[in-house]
Amino acid sequence: MLPDRSFFYRLAEAAKAETLPRFRAGIDVVNKEAKGFDPVTEGDRAAEQAIRALIEAEFPEHGILGEEHGNVGLDREHVWVVDPIDGTRAFISGVPVWGTLIGLQKNGRAVMGLIDQPFTGERYFADGNGATYSGPDGERRLQVRDCGSLSNAILFTTSPHLFVGDELAKYREIESQVRLFRYGCDCYAYALLAAGHIDLVIENSLKPYDVGGIIPVIEQAGGIMTTWDGGRPEMGGTIIAAGSRAVYEQALAILSR
Repeated sequence: MLPDRSFFYRLAEAAKAETLPRFRAGIDVVNKEAKGFDPVTEGDRAAEQAIRALIEAEFPEHGILGEEHGNVGLDREHVWVVDPIDGTRAFISGVPVWGTLIGLQKNGRAVMGLIDQPFTGERYFADGNGATYSGPDGERRLQVRDCGSLSNAILFTTSPHLFVGDELAKYREIESQVRLFRYGCDCYAYALLAAGHIDLVIENSLKPYDVGGIIPVIEQAGGIMTTWDGGRPEMGGTIIAAGSRAVYEQALAILSR
């Protein structure tokens, strides 16, 4: 038996109960990185614990890959991929572009996923047959758009400062060709792409939990998401997501050089 939308929403509500009261509330932040800044909050840890408790109770035979509390049963047929707060820097800055990402893999392939933004009340969900949006303005089917070409595209990345060397040169080349580029949206950029508001997201240094909940939403809304060499994106790394085949191929021609 596979989970349904109601179970994913239960997971989202459990995480929301831990994250939302701590948002814009002057929370304590722990830095996970000795020579940089990789923040984690009490909300991250508590939200993942809440999600894991429900999964373990309902689907004890499933594995779990989580950001904050380690991995269990990654060799099992079904594995949950959990990022309790994707965009912790945005979270601690009071910017509502963070989200809770919950994905389900079958034999290593992302098949179901949820992007939840508790503050705005938006959920982007993929159940294996299609992707849907629910939020303050109602419910609808998610569908990417086709802007025609890279020159018409709106591009998002978390920050160009995350690229160095050859990766930065490739990113800047694409950025110079698009109609509009914006920074700093974390997982919310992928939600905007799935909903047909933007056309291209380019990132690097992503972990499996950064993409596990996103891949099904993008793909089942009609979009494309791969690594920069055109491979499957489940393991993260350098990632491109696009709303149309033409934009994807034009950008990939640069990224894969």
